[in-house]
Amino acid sequence: MRVIIALGIVLSLLITSVYAEETSKKKASNDLAAEQNAKNIEICTHNLQEIGRAIQTYHEKHGDYPEWLSELLPKHMVDKGILICPADKKDGEAIHPYTKDPKNAISYDYQLAPKFRKSTMESQILFGDVTPLVRCLHHNERTIANTLSLSFGNKVYQVPYSWQNSLVKIYGSVEAAIDALEDGLQKMPDNGRFFSAYLTLFKLYMKAERKEEAENLIDRFKTVMDTNNAYHYSYVGDMLRAMNRHDEELQLYEELEKQMPKNRVVLERLEKIHKQRGNDELALEYRKKYVPGLAFLGEMVPDFSATDLDGKPISIEAYRGKVVLVDFWAVWCGPCIAEMPNVKKVYEKYKDKGFDIIGISLDTDETRLRDFLKENDIPWRQVFSGEGWDSPVSRQYGIYSIPNMWLIDKEGKLISNSARGEKLESMVVKALNEESAE
Repeated sequence: MRVIIALGIVLSLLITSVYAEETSKKKASNDLAAEQNAKNIEICTHNLQEIGRAIQTYHEKHGDYPEWLSELLPKHMVDKGILICPADKKDGEAIHPYTKDPKNAISYDYQLAPKFRKSTMESQILFGDVTPLVRCLHHNERTIANTLSLSFGNKVYQVPYSWQNSLVKIYGSVEAAIDALEDGLQKMPDNGRFFSAYLTLFKLYMKAERKEEAENLIDRFKTVMDTNNAYHYSYVGDMLRAMNRHDEELQLYEELEKQMPKNRVVLERLEKIHKQRGNDELALEYRKKYVPGLAFLGEMVPDFSATDLDGKPISIEAYRGKVVLVDFWAVWCGPCIAEMPNVKKVYEKYKDKGFDIIGISLDTDETRLRDFLKENDIPWRQVFSGEGWDSPVSRQYGIYSIPNMWLIDKEGKLISNSARGEKLESMVVKALNEESAE
């Protein structure tokens, strides 16, 4: 017995020692990674400052900003390496796909690239010289919490990607942020692109306990907002809620529902209000009105009539007797493409057992769609109108996000309006009356 106890103690000590060693290694690894990240941020900050100086020199000479950062080479910036962030694992690829420099490998997002120049310059009028001019997203890709930004004022600051939510930090105080936004809104009070700034300013007034000015801001916003735009009303609703004027908020959306009975923003807000008030049944009724397919669960799915890519008639009715997946998707939709291997696997496994698929493409480029289908050997039929989100079938079912995957049983009743991922196969198996997935 003593021998067994002794062996147990020795074994316990060995396990504790191994665990302590592993913990120590893990801590050392984390410390090393943190040290490297801090070093990368330091180098990147230096790079951004150098880029800022080069842009300033370019602006002084040409009276305008460069169209691309590559135009700084070689006259205004000799060292090409400055344009590469040390944390960029792909060695010169901006994370944001729309600002990729066409001439050189560059890590940084240039906010005055052609596609964004107008909105960035308007943003600079509203927010002043704190507006980002060049940004780096390579230091914390998962949360994008450590975005480094070079401002028009040639300062580098570290803020989340949605920098407008960090104005107090950027301007230095609540009062400074209020003054800056007030000045910007006086210069462009009715630019709908930046109406969210009214809500931002409202929150700052509330934070500064300047309630009267916050109330006045609601009235000011009502004079410039588009009374046919539900999003603009949602800003008013948010302001009323922040002031605990809940009955007014509810009345606002109830009146809007009469004007816009099918508007998703209005219905979504009414669902949220009633859920907060404990009216769960009423909240669910509103949810059914704006979530595609939810109202049809367990019910017959309304049929559609269209033609496929080969010009042949296609409808849900024609698939009666089969379990069918209606897949609303597009080639440009990343999550849709990510789902495709799983969808193909389930199709190949059960196509001879009574399972089929109808693709409803929200693409606008037919050639691109056909090329994708051919390259990826996708055999099921596709409905394509070329109208994107305005596709007749998409509008009929109220689709506003993709992938949207509806699984319909043999009788034409909706099993699920979100048949995705691992659960797709189990749902198909159950609907086909198979005992289990092989």
